[in-house]
Parts: sequence; structure tokens; C-alpha cells
Amino acid sequence: MNQKTTIQIFCSINPSEDPDKVKTAVNNIFPDVELETSDTEISGKTNNFSVLSQISKSIHEKNVKNTYQRILKKNNDGESTWFYLNKQAAFVNTVALCSEANESSLGPIKIILRSNNIEQVIDSVTN
Repeated sequence: MNQKTTIQIFCSINPSEDPDKVKTAVNNIFPDVELETSDTEISGKTNNFSVLSQISKSIHEKNVKNTYQRILKKNNDGESTWFYLNKQAAFVNTVALCSEANESSLGPIKIILRSNNIEQVIDSVTN
């Protein structure tokens, strides 16, 4: 990637959840992102595109390139795009894409990608 890409990660913490377990789930998928934790949310931000390596690996292993491309293109506003990952799956070190937020019963992990060339970012993530 030769242009600047910002990757933001958000994950809500429900009152019934252990914040440490939610943080573990996010860290399992994004081990190199420094996370901030509040009472209700975990968030992180990085410009290091390599933090998406587990997601790219999962895309190829599960042969879900078209699904990711469809979701990333649908959510593309010209400067950014986003997708959801299943929080419970992340807790057990599995990357599982959610089409809708309610597919993850405790709420998803939301990943926002921002770039001046978002189409190239989408191609880089999915290829």
C-alpha cells in the first residue's frame, strides 16, 4: 500500500460481558493495535495496513473474497468503507464476517477503513 490508510476498530462492551474477554476477542484479530478501553467500548486506530493480515488470510482460506468485496463496496462512501466481524468468533481466534450488526448476538466488531484511494484498499484487502 503506497497511500495512507487509517484503520479504526470499534467494539461495544455490553453490561453482561467481561471487558477483558471483549478485549481478548479484539486482540485475537488485531494483536498489533493499541486499544483504548472505556466502560462501554473498546477502540483502536492504526495506519499499519498489515494489521489486516489475519482478515486477508481468512478471506483466502474460506474463499469469501466476493462476499467481502460486496460488503466493502456497498459501504464505500468514496473515502471510507467498513465491515463487521463476529465478536464471539474473534474470541476463539476465528475471523467471521457479519453482513449485519445483529448477526453477532453480543454486537459486532466494526472495522472502518479510510483512504484517499479506497478502491485500491478494498482490492488490497480482498486480493
